[in-house]
Amino acid sequence: MYYSIVLVKQVPDTANITGNVMQEDGTVNRAKLPAVFNPEDRVALEMALRVKDQFGGKITAITMGPPRASDMLRECLYMGADQAILISDRKFAGADTLATSYVLAEAVKKIGGYDFIFAGRQAIDGDTAQVGPQTGEKLHLPQITYLEEILKIDGRTVTARRKIEGGYEIVRCTLPVLVTVIKDAVEPRPFSARRVMSHKGAKSLMEIEKMAEGNSLLYVDQLVHEYESRELFIKTLTMDDLKLDPERCGVAGSPTKVYKVESVVLSGGDQEMIEPTKTGLGKLIDKLMEDHILG
Repeated sequence: MYYSIVLVKQVPDTANITGNVMQEDGTVNRAKLPAVFNPEDRVALEMALRVKDQFGGKITAITMGPPRASDMLRECLYMGADQAILISDRKFAGADTLATSYVLAEAVKKIGGYDFIFAGRQAIDGDTAQVGPQTGEKLHLPQITYLEEILKIDGRTVTARRKIEGGYEIVRCTLPVLVTVIKDAVEPRPFSARRVMSHKGAKSLMEIEKMAEGNSLLYVDQLVHEYESRELFIKTLTMDDLKLDPERCGVAGSPTKVYKVESVVLSGGDQEMIEPTKTGLGKLIDKLMEDHILG
């Protein structure tokens, strides 16, 4: 049996990003964009699930993000994760990869007992591919990056194929290990209808606190105990829970600064209708050759 922790992230849908969602400090106003499950992190979860299917064990999905990231953690439970943990605190806002990896590494230390840490190669909102390796470095773990396939797990040793420029290489290392997975490694499974029905009511502490607001008949402690007993509680960890250094979190712990933000607007120029005739097509070819697109 192997215990896996999967690092996941809820990201803004960058397919719809415009200059209107960029703030003056160079950060994204995430509230103005729909949020989605980072695609490569979903693949990483599937890889962890396949290890569990073959060898047994347990999977914990963790994310650092705002309260609404609980939506994505429920999706992790629908796919097959056994537990989900939300790491959330206003003091984490504005974190770059260095500050994010510090928080994640400390959360992983608190959880402990893992054999694998899986993560997507990169997130679509930053494309840095830094958080996974930086987290592994802070945990002093061996790493397999750009993972394509796990070939063999034998006791405390894993053999895997990783993608490199122009081909691949076979690597072997001891557990525990941090692995970052490329998007084409495996096809993520769909949600289990049974698990959707059994876990759709899972809630984080912040969601439970919101339920209890203005209702004198509901008590947060009792609700938490009830959700825990039904295995529907999404545990929440804050800066204080993790005993973090505030100088290493959020903006204070982020040496990366955005120098300049520009909004790129694509607009069309003059348009000319081409008649579907021999003469019209001739004019089109002449114009393309004039612009050196043809010839």
